[in-house]
Amino acid sequence: MKSTNLNLKIIVSFLGLTAILNGIFMLLAVPFSLYKHETAANGILTAGVLTIFIGFLMWFFNRNAQKSLNKRDGYVIVTLGWLVLTFTGALPYLFTGTISHFPDAIFETISGYSTTGASIINDIEALPNGILFWRSATHWIGGMGIIVLTIAILPLLGIGGMQLFMAEAPGPSADKMHPRITQTAKRLWLIYVSLTLTEFFLLKIAGMSWFDAINHAMATMSTGGFSTKNASMAYWNNAPIIQYIVIAFMFVAGTNFILTYFALKGKIRKIFQNEEFKYYFFGTLGFTLVITLIIRFFQTPGIESTVNHPMPWGELESAFRHAGFQVVAIMTTTGFVSADYTTWNSFATMLIFSLFLIGGSAGSTSGGVKIVRHIIMIKNSILEFKKLLHPNAIIPVRYDGKGISRIIVFNILSFFVLYMLIFITSAIILSFMGLNFDAAIGAAASSLGNVGPALGTLGPVNNYASLSDTAKFFCSFLMLIGRLELFTVLILLTPFFWRKH
Repeated sequence: MKSTNLNLKIIVSFLGLTAILNGIFMLLAVPFSLYKHETAANGILTAGVLTIFIGFLMWFFNRNAQKSLNKRDGYVIVTLGWLVLTFTGALPYLFTGTISHFPDAIFETISGYSTTGASIINDIEALPNGILFWRSATHWIGGMGIIVLTIAILPLLGIGGMQLFMAEAPGPSADKMHPRITQTAKRLWLIYVSLTLTEFFLLKIAGMSWFDAINHAMATMSTGGFSTKNASMAYWNNAPIIQYIVIAFMFVAGTNFILTYFALKGKIRKIFQNEEFKYYFFGTLGFTLVITLIIRFFQTPGIESTVNHPMPWGELESAFRHAGFQVVAIMTTTGFVSADYTTWNSFATMLIFSLFLIGGSAGSTSGGVKIVRHIIMIKNSILEFKKLLHPNAIIPVRYDGKGISRIIVFNILSFFVLYMLIFITSAIILSFMGLNFDAAIGAAASSLGNVGPALGTLGPVNNYASLSDTAKFFCSFLMLIGRLELFTVLILLTPFFWRKH
């Protein structure tokens, strides 16, 4: 039998590089504390230097490792890479004392990297600026995946990165904008950085402070949801233009980045020819219009009862804006909040909750099941009816005008069944840990789908601070496997993964 032992040296070397990059990002948060003369600067600086030092040792003593990766190495590196990010990323919280309880620090950190946006912090506005920036930076790093960033420099080290990209890239789509995987990674990050800077400037022009603008731009493009305000985006309910800018960029962040690349190249037709985008666009619009009507005509009191609307259409605009904001925020799993959707009538709340299980587009920074999977599952189900009438017919599932192999269909069906089993089991486990029905269902769906706000006591105006330490660790695990598309992490828990073949 051919041995498929893990290449431990290259794995440790790569994890070292991951830690080094993470430490460099930590150091970027130091100036924000120094500018405000915050004592937190010392803790963040210490955390960054220590992380870089540990990463350097891991890389240095394994730098001469054999430069080859197989699929097993890729799965191990991606999963352990996120654990390295989490444990080192928690250091700024612990060293500054802003989050001194270890389970809380781990929860907040993995919520950031997984772009979930669930928080245990009761007074966000009391945090030092350096920590607020680092908190948003964990979103931004995790949004596209620091693994994708790192494989862009792997050719310099003589290491191929295809296995890492396939394990890290969200969604079932393997479309690439360039045949060389490292060039794809570079283009993805160029788009990511450009869109973040664009949103930053627009938010600043619209009236946000420069600090709030950069933090919310990072949280938006990563579909994360951490805000610098206790009220999240509801803080700017009197500034509709700011909320519309965030809606637009959340929508873009939930779109396949390959399509965004085509749009920037002027190939607009390719966008509207994409089947997933059409469902994404019209689905978002449909949910928004229905919930707008519910809020406007069936919600009492009005969604912004304290705001004076100078025009007769003011309440309708407000209803449309908040409906659209929450639909896009939940569908893209960004999790920003402009209103407490749990106070809307039960039908509107149920529509919002259904979005927890849909997700954004494949190839985006959003979490959830992903729209393309739902499309293919529905089409396959319709074909099963046709096969009842024509049992001998060979009818492939077609997506974007092309036939989909049965292997991909089976993979998607397996993913969905596993996703729902984990969701149901997790809700039961959380209820056993003391959560009531709404909170257990909401926390399971939100953590697994990387959404952020949930239902009941964990709704959009609350946070996760009330959870027990065990529940926090469990939700952290759900965030991790949800961010890495289940299989990447769970395959490591199977005995056959570790067998020699």
